[in-house]
Amino acid sequence: MKIVLVGYRGTGKTSVGRALAHRFNLPFRDTDALIEQRAGMPIPEIFARFGEEHFRELEREVIASLRDADGVISTGGGAVCDPANVEHLRWRGATVLLTADPRIIEGRIAGSDRPGLTHLSPGDEIQELLRRRKRAYLGAADVCIDTGSRSVEDIADEICRYLTDGPVPLEQRREAGRHPAALDRAQLARVVERDPLTRICGIAGNPCAHSRSPTLYNRLFAHFGMNYHYTRLQWHDVGEIIRFARSMQIRGLSVTIPFKVDVMRHLDEVDAHAAAIGAVNTVVHCGGRMYGHNTDWLGVMNPLGHRRGARAAVFGAGGAASAAVYALLHLDMDVTILNRTPDKARRLAERFGCEWAPLGAFVGSDADVVVNATPVGMEPDTRSLLAADQLAAGTTVFDLVYTPPETPLIMEAKRAGCETIPGTEMFVHQAVEQFRLITGIAAPPSLVREMMM
Repeated sequence: MKIVLVGYRGTGKTSVGRALAHRFNLPFRDTDALIEQRAGMPIPEIFARFGEEHFRELEREVIASLRDADGVISTGGGAVCDPANVEHLRWRGATVLLTADPRIIEGRIAGSDRPGLTHLSPGDEIQELLRRRKRAYLGAADVCIDTGSRSVEDIADEICRYLTDGPVPLEQRREAGRHPAALDRAQLARVVERDPLTRICGIAGNPCAHSRSPTLYNRLFAHFGMNYHYTRLQWHDVGEIIRFARSMQIRGLSVTIPFKVDVMRHLDEVDAHAAAIGAVNTVVHCGGRMYGHNTDWLGVMNPLGHRRGARAAVFGAGGAASAAVYALLHLDMDVTILNRTPDKARRLAERFGCEWAPLGAFVGSDADVVVNATPVGMEPDTRSLLAADQLAAGTTVFDLVYTPPETPLIMEAKRAGCETIPGTEMFVHQAVEQFRLITGIAAPPSLVREMMM
C-alpha cells in the first residue's frame, strides 16, 4: 500500500502520516527528512548555501526514488508544483491533500526556521503560495481533507475510512450504474463494485456517445498507474449531471456541447480564463467544491505559437470561436471575426475589442492565419468553408473540426500551398492541459497522440 500526503506546511502531513503508518503497520517516509539525509545538512542550510533550485533538485531525486515504495509518504509543500514529482507520487498510490485555513497554518508554523520563499510577511506569503499552488494541489489529490482544528486521530480516522470504503458508500456506488445519465451503465457498475477506491471521471454532453475521450483517458490512467476510470454522462440537463457528479464524488469532468456555458452556474468557482471566454470545458471536484476551467483556448494557442503577431481571421461566433479569439489575442494577433450572421460577429468582436466583418468580406491575402471555428466540414457535412483559390500560399489554416481527421477545408488549404493544422491538434493540446488539471500530471502531446490511435 502506498499513501501519499500532500499540502502546505502546517496542514498536518507529518503527524497524520505517522499515525497512518502506525495503523497500517507501514514505513513512514518524510521527503524533507530524506532530502536532509541525502544532503548531509538541514534544509535551512541547503537554502542558505545553495538556494531553492538545488533543494528542488534534491526533492525530485528523493521523490523519484519513492515511485515504487510502499508506505506512507509525506511531501514538501511545493513538491506537487512539479508534474514530474506528481507522476512518481501518483504511481499506484492514493494521494490525500490536507488543507487548513491560512490563519491556522500561520499559527502552526510560527517560529519555524524554514526560510521564506518570498519577501512577503509570513501571513501574506502563505496566502500567496496557496494561491499559486492551488491548481497543483487540487490536481494532485485523489481526496481533499480539511484538517482545521481537528485532532490527528480524527483526521487519520477519515483517511482510513476513505482507504477502506472509498469516497462514497457501496449502495451509493451501485446507484452510479443505474443512473440514466450513465451511458456505459454495465461497465460503470462493474468498476464501482470491483474497487471502492477507483475514482470516476467522465465526459458530460448531449450527445457524447461518439466521444473519443473515454478511450484516451483510460489509456492515460493505465499508463500512469492510476486507479481511475473515465465514462460517459449523457443527459438533457447539465444541472442533473452535476448533482450526480457531486453525489458520486466524480473526480473530474470534460464538458462538451451543449453544456459549456450553462454548466458555469452550477459550479463553485470558475477561473479567470473560463470567465473571460464565457465557457467551461473542464471541471475538477475536490473537497466538496467544483472548479471550472477552460482548456480549449490552449488547444488553439499552443499549435499557433510560431505565428505570434500575425493577422488572423476567425470564422464563427460561438463558443469555439470565443476560445479561439481569446487564444489569438494572447499571441498578440490582429484578429478579425467573420460570421454568416454579422451581428453575432460584431457582438463577439466587441467583447474582445477586435475587428469583425461579414462572411463574404474575407480576402485570403489579408490573413496570415485562418481558424475555422464553425461546424462546417464536420461529418456528415462535406462542404469546405473556403476554396483553394480563396486562400494565399503560406497562410496557416487551422480547422478546429476533427472528424474527419482531414476535413474538406484542410484538403483545400493543402491545394493552395498553405500550412495546415488539423483539429486533432486542438484536441491533443486541450487534453494535455485538461489531464494536468484533473491529475496534476503533464502528459506529453506525443503520448496523447499515441493514445488516441
